[in-house]
Amino acid sequence: MAYTAIDDPEAYFQVKTYTGTGSSAALTLDGDTDMQPDLVWIKERGGTQNNIVTDAVRGTNKNLYSDSTSAEATTTDNITAFGSDGFTVAGAGNETNGSSKTYVAWCWKESATSGFDIVSFTGNATARTISHSLSAVPKFMIIRNRPDTANFLVYHGANTSAPATDGLYMNSNGATDDDAGFFNDTDPTSSVFSVGTNNNANGNTDAMIAYLFAEKQGFSHFGSYEGNGSLDGPFLALSFLPSYFFIKRTDSDGNWVIFDNKRSSTGGFNEIGYSLLADGSNAEATGTTSNDVDFLSGGIKIREDNGDLNADGATYIYAAFAKAPFVNSNGVPCNAR
Repeated sequence: MAYTAIDDPEAYFQVKTYTGTGSSAALTLDGDTDMQPDLVWIKERGGTQNNIVTDAVRGTNKNLYSDSTSAEATTTDNITAFGSDGFTVAGAGNETNGSSKTYVAWCWKESATSGFDIVSFTGNATARTISHSLSAVPKFMIIRNRPDTANFLVYHGANTSAPATDGLYMNSNGATDDDAGFFNDTDPTSSVFSVGTNNNANGNTDAMIAYLFAEKQGFSHFGSYEGNGSLDGPFLALSFLPSYFFIKRTDSDGNWVIFDNKRSSTGGFNEIGYSLLADGSNAEATGTTSNDVDFLSGGIKIREDNGDLNADGATYIYAAFAKAPFVNSNGVPCNAR
């Protein structure tokens, strides 16, 4: 029996919390395994700075904002280097390193083993396929037109309507949008993904970037569920202890909500009551204003009854990444929080 594809999730994904210094700082990831990240997404926790998305393919001086339609910015104020076990932040950027401000960074390593590929291409506004290197079918894709005022276009394979037809915008709280111009009404395969004529997916002559994720047993899961409107919400079976949970309502308006295992109102124990938004620059929600979930050894328990997480009869999609597999390849189970 294959319990997990990856025994050590920290080799491919880690969460880093830190306090800004206002001067250049090389930050080391906290995991026991060294990991050089290829995608780093940073959000200030206590204030209303933008979500900053930087990757090794576009370069450290190229910033996109998940909560904005603004074009890619070229700066030297945020991430300046990806290190062998972390990244360096500059001294002048309040978005990533303001003095005494608190931050969280979500960090991924590009690897077919972990099911993550970064693809850069030039758009041509013509329906076509584009190659990727996963050797597996992507279940979750984020595509961004870099030079234009545009949306972060999202494909999710568990979208309860028609994933190849109905896209979502990560910078918006809106429901799914039906447009054949997104993905040419074609699901991705183990070698290619499809784009249509829509400017958000394939802008003519524009530099485009795509983040593709395939599902890996014991490491990542991209699923959906129906809400029940109760504080005793659904349990989402994942086959791992999660470190990151990203969720969006699809049938109506709802924010893109992010939880992780480093930010908790209970000192690292359940319930996890600290959340941030991918579609907003809002400060971290805590206490009575927060959403609540439990991170368990084999999945996630929803502990909220509001529209963003668990409205009765509403549909939701999510992405989750592991802290540890529920059972490793030697048959040894992980510990709960």
